[in-house]
Amino acid sequence: MYLHRFFFGSQSLKDPAPTSLQGVWVDRLSCRVDQTTEFLQEWDPTSSPCLLWKKIFQKHSEVRVLAVGPNASEKNIPSVSTEKAIMDINIFEIAKSSPSGSAAVAFMSYKMIENLLKPDFFNTSNDTIKTMMSTVISATLLQTNNTKLTKPVIFTFRHIREFDPSGSLSCVYWNISEWIVDGCSVLETNSSYTVCSCVHLSTFAIIMQTSRPTESDPLTELLNLVCVIVGLVFFSLALLTFALCQWSPGVNNVARINICISLLLAHLLFLLREKFLSFIRPQQVLCAVIAGLLHFLFLSGFVWMFIEAVLLFICVKNLSQISSKKREVLNSGFLCVIGYVVALVVVCVSVGLVPEGYGSEHCWIKHDKGFIWSFLGPVCVILALNMILFIKIVITLNSTLKTLNAEVSQMKQSKIMVFKTLAQFVVLGCPWILGFFSNVSMVLEILFLILNSQQGTFIFLIYCVLNNEVRQQYRKFFKCLCCGRKKL
Repeated sequence: MYLHRFFFGSQSLKDPAPTSLQGVWVDRLSCRVDQTTEFLQEWDPTSSPCLLWKKIFQKHSEVRVLAVGPNASEKNIPSVSTEKAIMDINIFEIAKSSPSGSAAVAFMSYKMIENLLKPDFFNTSNDTIKTMMSTVISATLLQTNNTKLTKPVIFTFRHIREFDPSGSLSCVYWNISEWIVDGCSVLETNSSYTVCSCVHLSTFAIIMQTSRPTESDPLTELLNLVCVIVGLVFFSLALLTFALCQWSPGVNNVARINICISLLLAHLLFLLREKFLSFIRPQQVLCAVIAGLLHFLFLSGFVWMFIEAVLLFICVKNLSQISSKKREVLNSGFLCVIGYVVALVVVCVSVGLVPEGYGSEHCWIKHDKGFIWSFLGPVCVILALNMILFIKIVITLNSTLKTLNAEVSQMKQSKIMVFKTLAQFVVLGCPWILGFFSNVSMVLEILFLILNSQQGTFIFLIYCVLNNEVRQQYRKFFKCLCCGRKKL
């Protein structure tokens, strides 16, 4: 009788026998309660008017017992808390109304019991996804015949999973074979905690309801797979072209090579994550590490895009001495430090400020506390700075070419450089703007998917296919290849 009231609520006396799995938990709870009762039998209320006792069992459960005697002072009564929950109960008033003048409350938290008392046992009229957002806790009064609460009990639960702002939270308690909300209500909530008020003691938890996502379209998944693979192929071709082809002395490909490296690794990791998401998601540490790496790689790609714009600005500003000025001010080693260290600093600061910010359901950055802006914020800043730089470049180039007594070929080359870098800014930066609106319609989502996955294709077209020198070297390469086959 006592045990059933502790775990299943006051109506459990009339319940049928528990299932075999529930019986295992009942046996464990019985052991915990017996140990708690034995401890209270040794307690002397006169010598210790207020006592807080705690015990941890095999790292899977916690028990806190708060006992007050007749001589206890209301001001000295501590709160009752476990690692993931706090209980605020008016035990002093309960003790005063007890014939013995003393009372005790047991507060227990189990870390793994939600695998048995699943959130799907919360029956609702609407078809939603139920997620357990807290550890399951139990509370009961001990050594008192007066079990009536003078005031509602306040429970503060710490969320154990990412909170979806579009979801609905419910304070529930276990009754026979299901979770119900009778007598419990949500007082307040945020991304990390939920505060509940209940008029009785039982076994409690927080369950979040979210709408079921639309079923994934196989054609969209196939399109995503094909587009990402095609983009990876052209990233690789662009890298080989930048590394192996001979370029004019005034051309600096450091930024372009590193843009390709960053985005190639980011898209490859993205593809592997999507392919093995069902295996990665349960591994929270691995999921968070992958999210951090994606954050770093995509962000470094944007930093290198900004460096490319800075190099172009220096080139235009010092049109008469492009090579010497650039080598003097920005060498390759300095560029590599800036390109990767800036992104690394942003990620490290983000981890320091919000350690739990990585590892969403899709192993990406969580939206809690606006943490997604640790990526979107720097991206927006870089896009804005690039736009300002390009406006300045166009103005400077226009005024410089009017006063510069330069050859027509040099003027044409400078204009082509501006056009290509501006095109790179558009194809690499602007698709991310669509990301803000990709949930609005399927068309925008597919457009974002195609443009974002084909960044390698655009880079290859802009800097390789549209470059006359590169085309000539490709022709020589294919001629040599064909001649070699004919000889064989």
